[in-house]
Formats: sequence, structure tokens, C-alpha cells
Amino acid sequence: MKYRVLGRTGLSVGEIGFGCEGMVEHPEWTEAFIDVMEEHGANCIDLYAPHPAFRDALGKALQGWRDTFVLQAHLCTIWKDGQYKRTRDIEDVKAGFEDQLKRLRTDHLEIGMVHYVDSLSDWQQIQDGDIMKYALELKKGGVIGSIGMSSHNPEAALAAVESSLVDVLMFSVNPCYDLQPGNENLELLWAPESYAKPLLNMDPQRQRLYETCQRLGVGITVMKAFGGGDLLNGDISPAGKALTPFQCMSYALDRPAVASIMNGARTVEEMKQNLAYEAATADLQDVNMIDPYHLEAYGVTTVNYNRDVEVFPVLRAMFERILGESPYQSPTDMGVNMAGNCIFDDEAVSDASRREIVRRYYQAMCDLRTGRGEESAVAKIELLMNKAEITVDINPTVAASLRKA
Repeated sequence: MKYRVLGRTGLSVGEIGFGCEGMVEHPEWTEAFIDVMEEHGANCIDLYAPHPAFRDALGKALQGWRDTFVLQAHLCTIWKDGQYKRTRDIEDVKAGFEDQLKRLRTDHLEIGMVHYVDSLSDWQQIQDGDIMKYALELKKGGVIGSIGMSSHNPEAALAAVESSLVDVLMFSVNPCYDLQPGNENLELLWAPESYAKPLLNMDPQRQRLYETCQRLGVGITVMKAFGGGDLLNGDISPAGKALTPFQCMSYALDRPAVASIMNGARTVEEMKQNLAYEAATADLQDVNMIDPYHLEAYGVTTVNYNRDVEVFPVLRAMFERILGESPYQSPTDMGVNMAGNCIFDDEAVSDASRREIVRRYYQAMCDLRTGRGEESAVAKIELLMNKAEITVDINPTVAASLRKA
């Protein structure tokens, strides 16, 4: 796991965190989730859900591990009449937060997140009202280490960041949402009509938000990296095709000020699969980005590696010199992104990723034996194999080769 500093909080958080959905839906799996997170170094958990069974299970699972994890707890989210409710009533806010501390069996939380502020008027009322006074009291008393806010609207988020009251911003970041202007109507972020016309560039307000967070030291934790799963489904993805979890995570981690993605895995296996995606290209240092040439030419959002985008002007100039004109308008036209179109079976891709790690392990061993490699490369891949629970015998060719030897 790679770690980043969460802005001016000084907290060190893993690039991949956890959004708690799986624990909310299945509290009985909580200990298994925590075990996997601890093993892989994923140390940041978002606690947006007020469900009592979830909080009780997490409090139990964290016994003996509490100081290992950074907890991003939410103010203004309560459990009432058997269901989740967002509130701005200060008495309900206080009661809900005290219940959270009790059920989690802790006397402090690293981040106190003002929950779900998607309008400028709502932020202004919070900023000048009892909720912010309460948050500041908690921070002064050491009950919370930092004040945060969650939002989907760049206008409200920017106002909060520029107020200097907020240390952490939890924001929805993905390749499609970043093309949309700010709006208090959250549903427009995934509405088909919002993507009916060509969208060529990142929304300027969102770009300003990320850059301002970077400049002021406000760390960003990411929600909706997969668009609630929509971006992974080719039938409903706003991108017009299914993106992979790795593409979405890489895109979010490339934004300024982003420190950690709150991965919304619903099963322990999903968490391990995300690790396999990361490990499969651990030695390439690639960055996924929107293909600007494809957007300009066709008005269609596609994602490509930075190296392919960077070299395209050179290749296009070569074609123009040889043929008089280039037959390709973008890296995507050239087929460098075609692999994404072939990913329809996530389990098969994950299995292939694990086998690729084994292949690279033996390649590193051969390089070391012939004097072309280093022990550190072998050790790095062995660490990845241990974290992903991979052994060499998952590849049947290994056993056959050993018998032959």
C-alpha cells in the first residue's frame, strides 16, 4: 500500500481506503473486512452510515487495532425510526455523535465530517450556526482531530475550503462527474441527459476546487470513484463504455490534493480484486487520464495511459509526413485502449492479474540469477504476492515446469 499525507491534518492514509458499504450490509463480515484492511495496509475508513448494528460490529472489530486506523466519522447523520436520516438539528447531531463514540468504543475520532452539504445556502447556515460551533468544540477538546465536510457540489465545497474551517473534503471524483458543472440537484450527475451533448473538458469550477485544496492544504478523500457502480456497467456508464475499477481509481488518485479513495467494496473479495488491479501494474508507474484528442474529435469520453496521450502528437506528425494526413484522430483510434472493451468478466480479469504477478515474480528471479536484476525487485513482488494471498501454484504451468525440472 502506498501512503499519502492527508493535507494539513498530517495524517498518513493509504491510497485505498474503505467506504463501509459492505460492513453496513453485512455487519457479520466486519471482522473479516478489518483483518484484510490491516493485512494490506488500508487504514482509512469512512463512517457515513449511522446503522447501530454496523457501529457495534466495527467497535468490536477494532478492539486492539484502534490506533491502526484513521476513522472519518460523520456529524449530522443519525438513526431514527429504524432508518438513516440526515439532520441539522443540533440536539440530534450531538446525540448521534455521542452514540457513535459509544458504539465504536473510542473516545476520539481522527476526522469529524459534516455530512452531505450540497448547497451553498446549507453551507452558509452550517458555517454560521451551532453545528460548526459544536465541531470546533470537539476539535478543541481533542475529541476529533480535524473537521471535514462531504459534498458533491463544487460550489458548496469551494466555499467551505476557502473558509479555512474545513481540513478535509470528502468529494465525488471520477472521469464523468468531473465533466459536469456544479449543481444542487445530485441526480443530474448521473442523468443521461447530462451527457447528451459533447463534454470536452473538466468543469473549470471542479478544477479550481482541486487546485485550491492543494494550495490550502485541504486533503481530499474520494467517494463515488466508480459512480456508485455505474461507470463499471457498460449499459449505463456515462462514459459510453464500462471502465475498470483500476482506471477509476487511477484517475481519482491523479487529481490534486487527493489522498485516499473510500472504496465501496461490498465483499471481502472485491477488496482483494482491487488490490490485484493495483499490483498488476505496480512497476509501470502509469497514470490513467481522459484522452483529450478523442474528446475533441468525437465528443466521447475515453480513458488512456498518459504515455499514450503524450506520444500521440509525435505519431500523428509522422503519419502526416509519410501519408499526407493521419488516419487516426486520437490514441483511442489507434487501439491502445481497446483492452478496456474486452473486460466483461471481472473475475477472469482478476485471475489473469494474479497470474501476471506470478509471471513477473519468476521474471524477476531470472533477472536476479543472470545478474540483470536486483533482490529488491524480487522482494517487492513477494510482498505483493503475500498481500494478495497469491502462491506460485495458482499457475498450472509452474507445477508442470517443476516436474520437468
